[in-house]
Amino acid sequence: MHAPNILSTILKHDNKQTSYKIALLRAINDTVLAYPDLSGEGLDVAVPLRHLAEHWLAYYWAFADAEKPVMQGVRTMRASVLRNDMAFRPKLTRLRLEWEKQFGSSLSSDGYVLVGEMRVPRRRAPYPEAFAKLYGDTLKKIATTLRQPVQYAGPGEWTVFARPTRLSQLEKATAIPVTASRESCLVVSNELWRTFKDVSLWVEALCIHEWSLFTESVAEDVTRGDAYTLLTERPDNRRPLSWERNNIDILMMEGHNFTCPWTHKRLTQSAYDLDHLIPVSVYPTNELWNLVPADPHFNMHVKRARLPTKAKLAAARPHLGSAYAHYGRSPKLQRALQEDAALRFKQLANAPDAPQITEAVISLVSAVTSSRNLATF
Repeated sequence: MHAPNILSTILKHDNKQTSYKIALLRAINDTVLAYPDLSGEGLDVAVPLRHLAEHWLAYYWAFADAEKPVMQGVRTMRASVLRNDMAFRPKLTRLRLEWEKQFGSSLSSDGYVLVGEMRVPRRRAPYPEAFAKLYGDTLKKIATTLRQPVQYAGPGEWTVFARPTRLSQLEKATAIPVTASRESCLVVSNELWRTFKDVSLWVEALCIHEWSLFTESVAEDVTRGDAYTLLTERPDNRRPLSWERNNIDILMMEGHNFTCPWTHKRLTQSAYDLDHLIPVSVYPTNELWNLVPADPHFNMHVKRARLPTKAKLAAARPHLGSAYAHYGRSPKLQRALQEDAALRFKQLANAPDAPQITEAVISLVSAVTSSRNLATF
């Protein structure tokens, strides 16, 4: 069976007692979007279950409101005990409650915010130890649950995906960046990875459509429209970037000049925005390679949540390179930039310089724009 047929069969025809299979394909699809360059190696791709669990945490967060839980499966009795619709619902609900107590936010998209914070070492550091442990325990429970849809995707067992295997035991596979040798990984064939890359927009749309229909069928008083809203809500730019701004301000005070990559205007310390090259509504991340000083008026009124055309991106190349080079003149920003680049780009694992980061970022932005057919400026 061809790869596109495999995906459509799983989404539309596989028997589903929970939304797990849909969430699995959506998580793989979002992973491909984040690391589009890996298919070029011609190898199968190993994705840690931990990484897929991060996506699941973000997706299912919207359904884990303690006061208004939205069912994601059929609840069954076992040994006279009513089982949860999701094996990880208790832990995820507790995590969301703790988040709301500490940060006062209760949005359906906060799961994306939390995952983005916890992936980046400097942004994870301020969180209380008990909260970080609860986050880790929740990911472990989700990762264990992930094995079920991996096993039963498609007809029979282990027919689409092989049993998850430690990276150290895989001979012919490449892994997404920062995968430890001991981690259990889902292996996605090169053919299937390329299919996700080619039809990413279709996969996302079909996942959300089928997930909305499924939720309507198992959740009380929830329509497919309600489910669609929960599944598509994305965070805004509300997370503070004071650490990044403070260190960039210091560079400006020391005489390092930043230029807006889009308007080519010289920027001043009192008048610049930190622009997300890939908007958080598309891929929620505050990794430093994705943040560059920009003209505030253009950022707010023209760019907004759009991505640059190829021509705009080409014209921005020298200014992006200059910004990354300036970051390299600050010990704190240099370390953050190299750590964040290593999280995202496999080829930049060893102290990359500004030109290398620039080319990797341009390639990623272009790939995201193309695969998602997003609005441009």
